[in-house]
Amino acid sequence: MACCAALLAAAVLFSAPATTEAYDSLDPNGNITIKWDIMQWTPDGYVATVTMFNFQQFRHIQAPGWQLGWTWAKKEVIWSMVGAQTTEQGDCSKFKGNTPHCCKKDPTIVDLLPGTPYNMQIANCCKAGVINTFNQDPANAASSFQISVGLAGTTNKTVKVPKNFTLKAPGPGYTCGRAMIVRPTKFFTQDGRRATQALMTWNVTCTYSQFLAQKTPSCCVSLSSFYNDTIVNCPTCSCGCQNNGTSPGSCVNENSPYLQSAIDGPGKWTGQPLVQCTSHMCPIRIHWHVKLNYKEYWRVKITITNFNYRMNYTQWNLVVQHPNFDNITQLFSFNYKPLTPYGGKINDTAMFWGVKFYNDLLMQAGPLGNAQSELLLRKDSMDFTFDKGWAFPRRVYFNGDNCVMPPPDAYPWLPNASPLTKQPLTLSLLAFWIVLATLLAYA
Repeated sequence: MACCAALLAAAVLFSAPATTEAYDSLDPNGNITIKWDIMQWTPDGYVATVTMFNFQQFRHIQAPGWQLGWTWAKKEVIWSMVGAQTTEQGDCSKFKGNTPHCCKKDPTIVDLLPGTPYNMQIANCCKAGVINTFNQDPANAASSFQISVGLAGTTNKTVKVPKNFTLKAPGPGYTCGRAMIVRPTKFFTQDGRRATQALMTWNVTCTYSQFLAQKTPSCCVSLSSFYNDTIVNCPTCSCGCQNNGTSPGSCVNENSPYLQSAIDGPGKWTGQPLVQCTSHMCPIRIHWHVKLNYKEYWRVKITITNFNYRMNYTQWNLVVQHPNFDNITQLFSFNYKPLTPYGGKINDTAMFWGVKFYNDLLMQAGPLGNAQSELLLRKDSMDFTFDKGWAFPRRVYFNGDNCVMPPPDAYPWLPNASPLTKQPLTLSLLAFWIVLATLLAYA
């Protein structure tokens, strides 16, 4: 963990300004920074350490992991790699004797799996491409590998930076800027008395867009309360609609006799979602229930339900925005950290995630496919009310993706504030005068 923290500190100190191909108001500075440090020269190139730092507050890269690609500026080849590998070797037929690890003009790199032999590992490698957020798990918020590049030039002036960087996590969503040469990274000894530095360093910044990542949302929100019997379900077709005519096999009923055969179908190895047939068709549903009201406090129950039969969500997280989050008093079964996207002046955004070895793994759809917690919040006498949907969240994110909320006019109403029971004062006065006129007429 200390090694990872030192690398993150160095990356912050020497990183180039981030490009803004995508923007999230709850994480305005979030990005993944790829740092390429040339550590030594070789007869025909160099050996470099490449590290990816996750500077996003609540968005991580989950299984099956990242895929990093680029296009070489010249005719470079990869002689060897430690801690990662290319997906294809390419055409290396022109080499006699030693054969390069990869000869492709546009290689694609993937992480190695846990349990890789030690002589093929370096620090922060071999996690199957999973990179957690720094808020949740700072020890695993970076991923590294070593690469030996040939036919590349052997000085700072003859080396050319690669172009067209791509990052899949594991699908689309990230847009990477061009490589920027920056000040060489410094590395300090454990006692802090000596510093060495890379021979040459460049950074690449990649930002995330949910619109690029997926055509439809991946989660939705339902609401309920103790003061109203109405359960407001996720909006219909939040994440798509059931359409067996054009998309057969996109969902399956939980009581179907063919459930297991559908799970083991052709999409099992490609990661294609198989969700339970619902009106919303979302893989994830977040339910917010206003549970109890006390004199000085109020209680909320949050339930996360997984409707995807082919996905276990490891190291999941939930981000919720609500004006009363500056008064969270007690939390059950979840970890919690306040997020302050507005410079610390407003504390209305909270990040929740599971307790390690208890509920940090959200199982696939089924009896165990849920996680729940309760929040106890102290009332703010200036703002607190149950009226007009104030007790419900403003925005909800699951694993960094914005969830579909019900329309505000569908929220559970207080019994004495229902649109059906509210009558204008003028109507009441009119009724009074009609009754009075009738009585006077028969007097």
